[in-house]
Amino acid sequence: MRLKKWTGLALAAPLLLAGCKGFWNPIGSSDFTLSNSGTITVSSPGATSGNTSTITVTPSSSFSGTVALTCAVTTSPSSATSPVTCSLSPTSVTISSSTAETATLTASTTSTTTTGSYEVTVTGTAGSASTTTTACVTVGTVSGNCSTSANSSGNFYVMNVETKQVAGYYVNAGILTVLPGSPVTVPATPLAIAVSPNGSLLYVCTADGIYVYTISSTGQLTLGNASGPISSDQAISMQVSPDNDWLIEVATGAPYVYAIPIDSSTGAVTSKIEQFAVLPASTVQQVAISPDETFVLVAMGSEGTATVPFTAANANPFGAVGKIAPVNSAGAAISVAVDPLQSGQTAPRLFYIGETAATSGSNTGGLRAFNFSTLKEITGSPFGSQGLAPYSILPISTGNYVYVVNRQTSSGSTGVIAGFSISSSSSTYSLTALGSNFAAGTNPVAMAEDSTGTFVFAVDYGGSPDLKGYTFDSTNAGYLDGVISAATGTDPVQASAIAAAP
Repeated sequence: MRLKKWTGLALAAPLLLAGCKGFWNPIGSSDFTLSNSGTITVSSPGATSGNTSTITVTPSSSFSGTVALTCAVTTSPSSATSPVTCSLSPTSVTISSSTAETATLTASTTSTTTTGSYEVTVTGTAGSASTTTTACVTVGTVSGNCSTSANSSGNFYVMNVETKQVAGYYVNAGILTVLPGSPVTVPATPLAIAVSPNGSLLYVCTADGIYVYTISSTGQLTLGNASGPISSDQAISMQVSPDNDWLIEVATGAPYVYAIPIDSSTGAVTSKIEQFAVLPASTVQQVAISPDETFVLVAMGSEGTATVPFTAANANPFGAVGKIAPVNSAGAAISVAVDPLQSGQTAPRLFYIGETAATSGSNTGGLRAFNFSTLKEITGSPFGSQGLAPYSILPISTGNYVYVVNRQTSSGSTGVIAGFSISSSSSTYSLTALGSNFAAGTNPVAMAEDSTGTFVFAVDYGGSPDLKGYTFDSTNAGYLDGVISAATGTDPVQASAIAAAP
């Protein structure tokens, strides 16, 4: 039997609902990323000048090996004659250090090639790892180009409190595209969402409890568990364990972190007994589980961050609870995240805490970074998040960057994303702020990286718009280029969480 189960929940306050930002950041399987130097502009059919682009292969912190490169023209103007062809030189690159390698993509035309915009997809493959980048080729005089619309994303889901819906999307050649059957109206006011790491289930917590939806091969959602909740809990943050067997969650006002045993195929609860650990405080904000499944972190506001050992094989997976106090007694821990595992790693490198009042200056929000193996804060931490309220932290799947979105800044409610590059020497890690910040909408509260590693998405509780999508700049490493700006409900209203399918 559970102790002191909390059932009350205030639903009206925007700050509380902005805390409904639990989402699964899928563990990255990419050992490297591909990027291109931008649009290839062929002045006229048959021209041979300006018809190349540089393809850059950037390894993660530990990858080495040979990456085979191939290309294909994936989009052409309707009924094109003598369409563009492509080639690469070299057709493979060898990664032996942290240094990126390059190849040249050449777009070839003839005098009879139809003018217009073409898209060329370059694929890099090393063993089971594969990723792509898409370059735009314009032939002749073209109105506009496809340089920002050439990329496509994996599926992702946005929770909207005002409309009581979850909307599913993907980016198709730069166009935000609705998934089949989307949006779905959930049974009650939604509070949090989480996608299982196996990509087959979406959990939606509502004021009436936690519901599970199956995800089809097309991304369509179908309400499961005979349309009933799997739990009466009112979680404001959730994640599914990497083995897909536990749903980890916290509820506002409750000094507990819960683990619900679930069936990885159906999402149904496999035991009526929910396990829990008692926390030092009830002011919970967000929960995260490490990708090696050994630790759970809980941001607890002014009481700091709880560190809870986790053993998935145990009937009660929780161990003795520890605590990390805020760096400043006036501050509060409002977000947590853990680095994804990189190739060859058995444990993550770093974990992160977003705190208010953690740094000096007009924007006092801070990103704290800790060595995962020692739980010790790294040199230079906390790092200024360039805002007041670091509501969501996103370590990128390649391990090269971490981003933090601030719900507001000292100048107003328009949010900002700050980014940091990550470097290491042996087991010593360092963060370096990127040379620019990136604009978000009004009161952004959550971020996610899509499964292809091409896009970063942010949702804005106050709209203007409520969804923004970014790709990685091909010139300035780590910089985010805004390419999607859209309403996912009745904009601008209360988009509060995002979950990307792996």
